[in-house]
Amino acid sequence: MTDRRNIDANRVVDHCRMMWRIRAFEENALRGLDEKIVLGAIHPTIGQEAIATGICANLNRDDVLLSTHRGHGHTLAKGANPEAMMRELFGKEGGNCGGKGGSMHIADFGVGMLGANGVVSANIVIAAGAGHAIKLKGEKKVVCCIFGDGAINRGPFLEGLNWAVVFNLPVLFVCEDNGFAATTRTKTMTGGDGPSARARSFGLQAKEIDGNDVMAVDETAREMIDAIRNGGGPRFLHAHTYRLTGHTGSDPATYRPKEEVEEKWKDDPIVRASALVDGQKDAIEKAKAEAYAEMSRAFDVAKAASFPSADLAFTDVQDAGDPRQGAY
Repeated sequence: MTDRRNIDANRVVDHCRMMWRIRAFEENALRGLDEKIVLGAIHPTIGQEAIATGICANLNRDDVLLSTHRGHGHTLAKGANPEAMMRELFGKEGGNCGGKGGSMHIADFGVGMLGANGVVSANIVIAAGAGHAIKLKGEKKVVCCIFGDGAINRGPFLEGLNWAVVFNLPVLFVCEDNGFAATTRTKTMTGGDGPSARARSFGLQAKEIDGNDVMAVDETAREMIDAIRNGGGPRFLHAHTYRLTGHTGSDPATYRPKEEVEEKWKDDPIVRASALVDGQKDAIEKAKAEAYAEMSRAFDVAKAASFPSADLAFTDVQDAGDPRQGAY
């Protein structure tokens, strides 16, 4: 629990502003799903905003981020333009990936976001590769790789962590633990003592924190990122949270007791952060209003935007190594 006596009120307000921006973006994304503007899945991060906010506040613009299928919040917190993100969700021109990637594959190299990923745990080995490249080039960048608790039961988790430890790579591994692997409680299909224990078994320094306490996330991430940037090798952050919606926008989440979800709403990270600075209520309310106005504008602009030209269908397609002349 964050100690109010040592609070930087301005930083709390800044964090609340980012969390409201993420919340507002997600609600507008779900609106797009309801209006059938989004074709495909949306994986809302409502209830988990403190993790993206607290971590990305300590990353530099040229630091590298890798995300999951639930990546809107991470991407926004890293500095991506929400209008371009909304265009991408709607498959429109001007999207981060030209409208070709959609929700689960947003990337923005301009802010160091190497991409969300629809393959559970695939980003972990990509992060190890990015970290190795940074080390070989002698750069001071940090790689941050965020994944869910379900990812720890897949092979790339073992491979990626092992590689990072063996080569002392500058990677912060973040397990965003919301307790569910899609629709299954993760603990029912996970042997042993869970993510942190597995990380420590590789020799990683690991910490568990309350992922709904944005200031705790902020402080812990800052310590770990500073240590990594100064050559301390990889670290592992295990942040406990809870998604307040279903796995996707169309998931009614009937596998969870209604009472459980109602209780978890009382632990809303934005409400908790706001309570730390009672005297900043007006500033936080203003930040909330501005966030919803911003994301509503992004929705309207993206909705009105044109679809990409059919001529672009075969651009951005890799043909390296194809033996056929003019394959694409």
